[in-house]
Amino acid sequence: MLLTQTLEKLRALRLEGMAQALEEQRHQNDIVSLGFEDRLALLVERQWLWKENRGLAIRLKNAQLKISASLEDLDYRSSRGLKRAQIDQLRASPWVKEHRNCLITGPTGSGKTYLACAVGAQACREGYRTLYFYAPKFFRALETARADGSLLPLLKKLARAPLIVVDDLGIASVPGKLYREFLEMLDDRQDQGATLITIQFPVNQWHEVFADPTVADAILDRLVHNAYRIELKGESMRKGKNPPSENAD
Repeated sequence: MLLTQTLEKLRALRLEGMAQALEEQRHQNDIVSLGFEDRLALLVERQWLWKENRGLAIRLKNAQLKISASLEDLDYRSSRGLKRAQIDQLRASPWVKEHRNCLITGPTGSGKTYLACAVGAQACREGYRTLYFYAPKFFRALETARADGSLLPLLKKLARAPLIVVDDLGIASVPGKLYREFLEMLDDRQDQGATLITIQFPVNQWHEVFADPTVADAILDRLVHNAYRIELKGESMRKGKNPPSENAD
């Protein structure tokens, strides 16, 4: 009866990991050989792991990454132009803490989306809240927010996210006013958060994407000067024999 009450109280305190570990200890014959402090340490360790795993699951769910991706599964063939040293710089996510940016460029099918999602997932594992947006949907969200009066709350939400991923920028025509809203978001995030952009066009062609030279200069200024830059090369990976997981653009 006492154990049942203890389990109920642990769960009421939201100590589910500790409750699970305590129940398991009941069925471990050798647990009696451990002293009180050792058994308590096991319970605390389980609670810590449970909380960490739950937090990661929530961050990954809220990130809404387009695909499930991992840095461990990247293809480093020399023809792709992807170097391990580059990825190692992003792996522990210090760039997110330092509010730096990451620009991933390359042709269609070169694996930009997979790499972006892998980097985003790694940031989630490092404890950073991440938001993923497919660029056309991102600008539709800005347009809708502008129309219904919710633009300011949306921009505030974007400003607070430690990492924002905007995938396939420039793939669709966007009204100039929305690029100005995009610029406002970047301005709000200056020295406050990190931004990851994937785009087909090399940086020296971005003025053609943004149309308005003034807006283009301002966007480039906020994105490029402190960014990690990864330039993927080669033919579309969808034509090759690579695992489907990294065939996404």
